[in-house]
Amino acid sequence: MTATAAAAGTPPGVVLDEFSYDDDIVRKFLVACFAWGLIGMLVGLLIALQLADHRFNLGLPFTSFGRLRPLHTNAVIFAFAGNAFFCGCYYSSQRLLKTRMFSDTLSRVHFWGWQAIILSAALTLPFGLTQAKEYAELEWPIDIAIAVVWVIFAVNFFGTLLRRRERHLYVAIWFYIASIVTVAVLHIFNNLSIPAGLFKSYSIYAGVQDAFMQWWYGHNAVAFFLTTPFLGLMYYFMPKAAEGPVFSYRLSILHFWSLVFLYIWAGPHHLHYTALPEWASTVGMLFSIMLWAPSWGGMINGLLTLRGGWAKVVDDPILKFFVVGITAYGMSTFEGPMLSIKSVNALAHYTDWIIAHVHTGALGWNGFITFGMIYWLLPRLFQAPLHSKKLAEAHFWVGTFGIILYVVAIYSAGVTQGLMWRAFDETGRLMYPDFVETVAKLMPMYWVRVAGGSLYIVGMFLFGYNILMTWRKRPAKYEVPVIRAAPLAPAFMEAPVAVPAGEGFIGRIRAMRYHRRWERMPLLFTALTILAVVVASLFEILPTFLIRSNVPTIASVKPYTPLELYGRDMYIREGCFNCHSQQIRPLRYETERYGEYSKPGEFVYDHPFLWGSRRLGPDLAREGGKYPNLWHVRHFANPREIAARSIMPNYPQFASTVIPWDVIPKRVGVMAMLGVPYGEAVTNAIPMAQAQARALAADVAASGGPRGLEDKEIIAIVAYIQRLGHDIAMNRPAATRTP
Repeated sequence: MTATAAAAGTPPGVVLDEFSYDDDIVRKFLVACFAWGLIGMLVGLLIALQLADHRFNLGLPFTSFGRLRPLHTNAVIFAFAGNAFFCGCYYSSQRLLKTRMFSDTLSRVHFWGWQAIILSAALTLPFGLTQAKEYAELEWPIDIAIAVVWVIFAVNFFGTLLRRRERHLYVAIWFYIASIVTVAVLHIFNNLSIPAGLFKSYSIYAGVQDAFMQWWYGHNAVAFFLTTPFLGLMYYFMPKAAEGPVFSYRLSILHFWSLVFLYIWAGPHHLHYTALPEWASTVGMLFSIMLWAPSWGGMINGLLTLRGGWAKVVDDPILKFFVVGITAYGMSTFEGPMLSIKSVNALAHYTDWIIAHVHTGALGWNGFITFGMIYWLLPRLFQAPLHSKKLAEAHFWVGTFGIILYVVAIYSAGVTQGLMWRAFDETGRLMYPDFVETVAKLMPMYWVRVAGGSLYIVGMFLFGYNILMTWRKRPAKYEVPVIRAAPLAPAFMEAPVAVPAGEGFIGRIRAMRYHRRWERMPLLFTALTILAVVVASLFEILPTFLIRSNVPTIASVKPYTPLELYGRDMYIREGCFNCHSQQIRPLRYETERYGEYSKPGEFVYDHPFLWGSRRLGPDLAREGGKYPNLWHVRHFANPREIAARSIMPNYPQFASTVIPWDVIPKRVGVMAMLGVPYGEAVTNAIPMAQAQARALAADVAASGGPRGLEDKEIIAIVAYIQRLGHDIAMNRPAATRTP
């Protein structure tokens, strides 16, 4: 054990505290970050292959695209990026606050609890246990575990803040505070649901309100789990790697407060032209555009931290990772507001353009900041020199080329999709009326995407080898430096500050001296952050939930029958919403292709909403009655029997799996608790479901299809599909209905 003097300038006579930092917990999160990241990316590669060739679905229910896609997104976001944030947060917080973490026990409960949650996700999502909410798919027992573990992390972090030995909070700590409190608020309110079984629940929100709540969460999960935590990491590790201070303290303040306040408003831009009230999506667009300024302010602050030291970038792979990562942040945060503009959104929404946008941020911003941070940490945590700088350089170039290849292919695919969907010929008809034509056109781009993703994963293997070999050079026993620092005095006397003569109100605001006071008051700072987030949220949430005219009711819209409800749960279980939307926008090329545009009142019984965010297959909002029952039976068994170029997985197991009738009454009962008017179905659900199943199975058999399907799952999901769009058609005069 050695002693390190860390209290230069301490007044004579002050007794210094002695302590050490807990780097063991940082090492744990580092290893978890790499391991889960590699798994999540390999799953991503598999689903990329499934898009290029349906046979990569492997013919197994738990390896189909719809079930694996949420596993990929959850693993990359919450396992890879989450563990990266915790790794950097635990390392930097102790040093910025000059204290060991509040509790070693809480640190380890946090670590093992978080890994157990990730493992639970890996074990449940492939089996179809999902809430059907993007980035919030996990079912209620895991959601409760997330809330508990997050509170443990928060207690540990804020306990560390309170026992700090550094008076002022550095900008990285501001971003950690915002991340911790906001993620807690988002997670709790978006996941409010009523259980209908051990791993089955229904959202308390329905239709339009559920969609609003989901994208309030979804957009801000990106903001406060993938952006603000990594900005905190950037503000700590970039100056460390560059060996210089952050470019501008004032820009840091503007960046932080404007980002925290503006971001929370922007979620509704994900729902342009949908059944969401237009005022809400317009407000989302306006605040999204305003986000350009703080986002680019942060990027400029990060890049200009290298002022005078750009020559170092040539020889330093760590700085290369940081520079490209921050540049990717700038590109993503330029593109995000651009995509929120309605005319751009009309083209890009539901296409792969959005996927490319997300991956620019995830692979470039989150990935490269993580790689740069870990390469910087490796010699310090393992107390051995980095195994190979050349290997780190190779990782950088392979990863960078992989990103370029990946996103260029997917941007091309997205624009191609958008243009083909809206193309009309000279007679005024859709140029590509068969949806599968627009999918087949993307195949070359999907293969290039596979190649780009593979290169990025090759980089991950180089990264892992460098970590392993550096770890092997570690000493037999880690040295634990003793840190000395003066405790905070109970009272703080601020040194007088020279105020320029004649400084007015504007001058005082620009000087930002008030903020210096906030930085030494963590409770006030946290309260102001919560206030900024909550106030902005309530301005949108309250009108959406309280003004009845936002969701005009439609008399012909009725609850799903018990059998249709079970079929809908199958649709959710298989992740069909990952490829099919149920929301027709009031745009001519959509109504020509799919039918009448969607109305808010159609979804009042939809717990959860299933509007989707991507179209790898056609919209299904008006699918009911379009084809005979037998068509759907054959289509689920083998989609290529109906459309030769379809990329949809086969679902032959539907025709052999027996419907578990006993689960239906419980699910109908929970829906009734949520206000769905089920009437006699609450006490008579099974006979009603079986009667409808017998009628449907008889129709299939009479049409020349297989017999004996009356108790098989295929009948339930066909019943649900045939119901889509049925009620809105009943609202029209009889003479105008389609037979």
